[in-house]
Amino acid sequence: YTDPKDIEREIQHMGDTRGELDFDIDGAVVKVNDFALRRALGSTAKYPRWASAYKYPPEVKETILRDIIITVGRTGVLTPNAVLDPVQLAGTTVSRATLHNRDFIREKDIRIGDTVRVRKAGEIIPEILGYVPEKRPENTVPYEMPKVCPVCGAPVFEDEDEAAIRCTGAECPAQLLRNLMHFVSRDAMDIDGCGQAVLQSLIDAGLVHSAADLYTLREEQIEPLERMGKKSAENLIAAIEKSKSNDLSRLLFALGIRHIGQKAAKTLSATFGSLDAVLDATEQQLTDIRDIGGAIVQSIEEWRGQEQSKHLVERLREAGVNFQGEQLVKSDKLAGKTIVLTGTLTLFTRKQATERIEQLGGRASGSVSKKTTFVVAGENAGSKLKKANELGIPVLTEQEFQDLIQEDKE
Repeated sequence: YTDPKDIEREIQHMGDTRGELDFDIDGAVVKVNDFALRRALGSTAKYPRWASAYKYPPEVKETILRDIIITVGRTGVLTPNAVLDPVQLAGTTVSRATLHNRDFIREKDIRIGDTVRVRKAGEIIPEILGYVPEKRPENTVPYEMPKVCPVCGAPVFEDEDEAAIRCTGAECPAQLLRNLMHFVSRDAMDIDGCGQAVLQSLIDAGLVHSAADLYTLREEQIEPLERMGKKSAENLIAAIEKSKSNDLSRLLFALGIRHIGQKAAKTLSATFGSLDAVLDATEQQLTDIRDIGGAIVQSIEEWRGQEQSKHLVERLREAGVNFQGEQLVKSDKLAGKTIVLTGTLTLFTRKQATERIEQLGGRASGSVSKKTTFVVAGENAGSKLKKANELGIPVLTEQEFQDLIQEDKE
């Protein structure tokens, strides 16, 4: 061809008839067929100037959406999937396609019984583009995501500001591996030698169905597993036994309650002193704690009300896992007071001073503001001392601060 319009028509014809070929194509290439002209045109560092490639849009076909089924991932996210009448696309038979999340279904108003348009994104992943309005049956209704997990029956967490809907079950089988990995992690129960491969082996062998099952394991059960042996089994049982004596803050973090990280776990442990006290605390008692916001309170309320959570707690109790923590708030002498430490401290370290403030019910802050009660100034105090003087905030020496807290010191 020499006329560009003829080339365009041929590319279009090839695209329109590609379904009749005995093989799959996803584009067409136009080349200069004069070798001398090819040499004259040359090439860039990446491609020849004497050839151009055209990629056809993905093939789109219509089929009927027969059902929507829900799968639960390892993180507890519920994912809707379309069950389709089988249709040939890009050389394969497609009968399933992901619907991603609640917002995707709402945005496209996809309903069971609809005729939908399907293609393969990148010629690989089936995706639904939308439904065909003129082919919608009269009796279809908008699809609603389930209110309970289809795997374990626990309530789901649904936030209108977030597309993902999650299972909240503490012992949900679909989330078992992920939950166990979090439970045994270094910042949680810190069970050495219990990595992902070992946990998967324990699950595959049917030995572990929840975190509490770790505490019922015996050496003779672990030894035959892949990558294990007598010594490894002994070490794992010893590490599991050792974890029973961990501080409450580690257990609170290990339970995987939504929004409760290490800091919140330490705060709850220090305030209430036991897991039972945390789980029995009123909503007001939880709300009154500094650094514990509404989202954390709601998560605790939801978690402790579920049967799976109650079952897990009781099994951990029976296993002898420590439910007690050091209740750091031993006095209310500094209750409601915000204290800033500045300069080089010589009578105690910054960490010791901060812990002492918290033990007496106060709050150690890193910056001076109008809400600061007083500043403790050590040697070479700088901008914080200057700002305290500007705002008229009382300034104590280290000795004055020590005298203030001395009478409560044990």
